[in-house]
Amino acid sequence: MTSRPGQRPFRLKSGDELKTLFRRALADADGATGAHCIHERWMRGDFAAPIEANLELLWKSAGPSIPDWLPMRYISWLPAAYEVAAQFTAKGRGRTNVYLVLLDFPDRRGDDHGVYVGMSRYSPAQRFDQHKAGIRAAGCVLKRGLEVLMGPMLHLQKIPRGEAVRIEAQLAGALGDAGIRVEGGH
Repeated sequence: MTSRPGQRPFRLKSGDELKTLFRRALADADGATGAHCIHERWMRGDFAAPIEANLELLWKSAGPSIPDWLPMRYISWLPAAYEVAAQFTAKGRGRTNVYLVLLDFPDRRGDDHGVYVGMSRYSPAQRFDQHKAGIRAAGCVLKRGLEVLMGPMLHLQKIPRGEAVRIEAQLAGALGDAGIRVEGGH
């Protein structure tokens, strides 16, 4: 299955159909289908515990085939991040990527997670590795960065630098307005 998560290819499936598709994905070690099943339940606002349990099952049975856009842990505000990011589009193609990094805030009140908004000519995964290695690192990513959140940002890859500068700043503001703790985005 090559659909992007924002397209929600299973949005018309019933809850029972999603469960059947997910069981089949586990049996077939089909990470892409399983990821879309979990993602759809996430976008529908299902409870955290079943989503986390399904994530664990999927990683155990189909780890190598799971798309890089599926987060490795439950994030309560992920549907809002998709909704906000979908409001942004870039004109033209280029070499710059806008990316999000999930941040861990267990020592703060409220939600344990926040997000760093950045842009780079490197792929989001490469740039995350650079942050974690201390290369031109944002302190919050070096200290609190957990993983790249690719799903909401797939449509903002390989865009012109000027568009990326604009989108990075506006996206950070919009995510903050949606109630998400935001770092970066300057």
